[in-house]
Amino acid sequence: MNKAARSLRFGASVAALTMAMIAGQAQAQDTTTDGEEVEAVVVTGFRSSLDKALNVKRSEAAAVDSILAEDIGKFPDLNLSESIQRIPGVAITRDGGEGRQISVRGLGPQFTRVRINGMEALTTGGSADSSGGTNRGRSFDFNVFASDLFNSITVRKTAEASTEEGSLGATVDLRTARPFDYNGFAMAASALAGYNDLSEKVSPRGAFMISNTWADDTFGALLSVAYNKRQVVEEGASTVRWMNGLAANTGFQSSTAPGISLAQANGAFRPRFPRFDRFYSENERLGVTGSLQWRPTERTVISLDGLYADLDQTREEQYLEAPVFSTNGAQGIGDVDLIGGVINGQNTLVSGTFNDVDLRTENRYDVLKTKFSQFTLSGEHELTDKIKLTGVLGHSVSDHKNPIQTTVIFDQLNVDGFSYDFTKRMPTLGFGTANLTSPDAWTLTQLRLRPQTSKNTYDTAQFEVGYALSDTLKFSAGFNWKKYEFETTEKRRSNGTANNLEASIPASLAALSRSGFSKTVNLGGVNTIIPDYFAAVTALSLNDPALFRLGSEPSLGNNRAVAEESMGGFVQADFETLVANMPLRGNFGVRYVETQQESQGYSFLSGAPVLVRSEQKYDDTLPSMNVVLEPRENFLIRFGAAKVMARSDLGSLTPGATVSVSGANRSVNAGNPALQPFRAKAYDLSFEYYFQRGALLSLALFKKDIDTLVQTQQQLVPFTGNPFGIPDSVATAACGALPVSECNPSLNWVFTTPVNTDGASLKGLEINYQQPFTFLPGPFNKMGALLNYTYVKSEVDYVNASGVVVATNDLTGLSRNSYNATLYYEDSKISARVSAAYRDRYLTRVPGQEAGTSFDGTNETLNVDASIQYTLNDRVKFSLEGVNLTDEYADQFNDSTNRMSVYHHTGREILFGVRYTY
Repeated sequence: MNKAARSLRFGASVAALTMAMIAGQAQAQDTTTDGEEVEAVVVTGFRSSLDKALNVKRSEAAAVDSILAEDIGKFPDLNLSESIQRIPGVAITRDGGEGRQISVRGLGPQFTRVRINGMEALTTGGSADSSGGTNRGRSFDFNVFASDLFNSITVRKTAEASTEEGSLGATVDLRTARPFDYNGFAMAASALAGYNDLSEKVSPRGAFMISNTWADDTFGALLSVAYNKRQVVEEGASTVRWMNGLAANTGFQSSTAPGISLAQANGAFRPRFPRFDRFYSENERLGVTGSLQWRPTERTVISLDGLYADLDQTREEQYLEAPVFSTNGAQGIGDVDLIGGVINGQNTLVSGTFNDVDLRTENRYDVLKTKFSQFTLSGEHELTDKIKLTGVLGHSVSDHKNPIQTTVIFDQLNVDGFSYDFTKRMPTLGFGTANLTSPDAWTLTQLRLRPQTSKNTYDTAQFEVGYALSDTLKFSAGFNWKKYEFETTEKRRSNGTANNLEASIPASLAALSRSGFSKTVNLGGVNTIIPDYFAAVTALSLNDPALFRLGSEPSLGNNRAVAEESMGGFVQADFETLVANMPLRGNFGVRYVETQQESQGYSFLSGAPVLVRSEQKYDDTLPSMNVVLEPRENFLIRFGAAKVMARSDLGSLTPGATVSVSGANRSVNAGNPALQPFRAKAYDLSFEYYFQRGALLSLALFKKDIDTLVQTQQQLVPFTGNPFGIPDSVATAACGALPVSECNPSLNWVFTTPVNTDGASLKGLEINYQQPFTFLPGPFNKMGALLNYTYVKSEVDYVNASGVVVATNDLTGLSRNSYNATLYYEDSKISARVSAAYRDRYLTRVPGQEAGTSFDGTNETLNVDASIQYTLNDRVKFSLEGVNLTDEYADQFNDSTNRMSVYHHTGREILFGVRYTY
């Protein structure tokens, strides 16, 4: 049975189980005698929080889903994104065994907008290259935060005029706790110890919150702190990608393999870097929230909220590999002989034995720091019984620094008898005649130093006035101003030009014995020498700026900035009425926003980098409507329609360019600061049946008609007046001594740039079922279930640089099938649950990065977590939690043939803890 069939079968099973449960509940209700007094049931704990979240969903005009503090505290989640994944339609991407970013209803992380305490914010971090590296885009890195810092999470899936623009997928609202959330004095503390069966390390976690109110509850203060430290081992194998010799004219020297000619060997796909990998990471996460609230009158509340998060990470990446398969020429693959192997039916050299193979060991060490701070001042004041004023002022900064990203590389050349076998996902590698454990059998060949930064800053001012014309008709209008600034940098070894100096080793260092800065490790079950980063810092003087000059010239594309200033306003009407005796409520309105955008990057002029700036302005008018009809009690029909927009990703907006002239060919490879935002029309129709307290069965149908996407194309236009803001002086410098008649800025040049292209249609459905099994006999009446299933499909025409359609497939980041399932039990002493989160495979690049491949992507995952909590008394609770109990592998692939790209796992984690509340 294929994946789609399994997922559809799951959906059908959910529906069948739901009907059975509803039928049982209805039967239980039918046995109640008319006029009989039914004892009131007071629901507390986890079930209570689920009930409250359903009440929020039910009362909203737009389509929203919420998780309240009790849920967040009870799920066995390592960070915030893993809590959010329980919401229908939400899928997460993971980094180092933890959730990092989210997709909503098939739209990738760059299309999701996040607000913290009412203002937009963005947090970014870094990772291994296979997990995305330094985040230089609009995707929010949720792993910066612990779940304990937030009181509620709301995912808004349909737009309202009163909600600021910027999202195609969803707007996620995060709110920290405030003192007026509690009655008087409140305190809670928790401590946990986690054990990972792969790293074999114990990791501490703790959280503390204290809150109080004074002066007859007119003033309150709250402080919360969350801390955890986690040591992670991530290990497995990778290939980077697969390629064949025809694509880049890089073929083997000979083939004596039985049944494989040289032409067949060179035409088959081979792994670029067959290798074993092992990462050691230490993550330390600290979060602090503070809140002051003042209620001078019954009509006025003023809140000052602060949030600080500090994520410190170190990571050591170790590799044993054969990079020769990705090289060319007589010094590389052209010196390799194939002496045995198998080419399967998918034209893949899936196994082979080779002579004259060059091997490599490398050790990369990263120090990564993300510091996030935000302050918001918000207030609301009821001017009269009919007029209410609200406002928010805020400032946030996310400052990510990767001050150390250093890689030391050893090579060993011309090894005979090297072999690989990728017939299984985890390959076997043989190293033939290599002397892996002798330091001086290796040669120091590369020193990479690549410090990086990424900084995001927001300033916000919002003001809104609401007027209640009557109990059933209310009007609101508002104004908002927002300033966003993004800046990123990268440096590498440089002599002031774009030349790559990483393979340039000073003679005095090349002559040193490797025994002084190497160590023996085990990778993939093989003992080998690798560079020792910490010893190399001293032995090779890696911190000496005179010996290792760093500059931005070799990596100008990662030295850029974007600034956006937007001003907007909205008007909205909220109504309640009856239509044919059926309650009807909702809202309709329109938002207008004008965006002033400035971007900057670098080009080379006369061999030196020159800063290029570009500006543009655009505006959007975004109408929206949400209506909720209740044709019978507890059954809602909800419809939403809106125009939405999301600004272009930051990496595409740089005006930086590479300008070159070769004979009669005049070319420019550049970003495009003139890109217009993504714009779409969004529709949502849902049917919600609240058939029991704390229960819901719903079906949501949604569609988004995306008007424009961003893809790379070629344009033939004059350099003078080009739409990318590059000055003529850059073209003149590139022309050099060529005659003006043959090369000058007024002639047509071939610009290869990201451009706005035709859009795509996305459609799907969500099935959501939630119910406490109170109708069952004890003890099963203490159980309950949360089940949801999402199906999404899209169709995008992918074009090449000439604008020719080369593939039609799903949007990148879209999983067609996903589901979450939780079964729980709760009584006065025990609260237990087991949860599963499934995400179908999704594409990350179409066509694939390597020539001749259809796409790149990530395979399906199923993560299973569980927890049990024992209540000793009203104050003390003990917990036992298990995370990633199936030790799921992160499995990335190349091409429709599913060739393995990355195959890593991080182990299971067991946590034991105690919680105290007062």
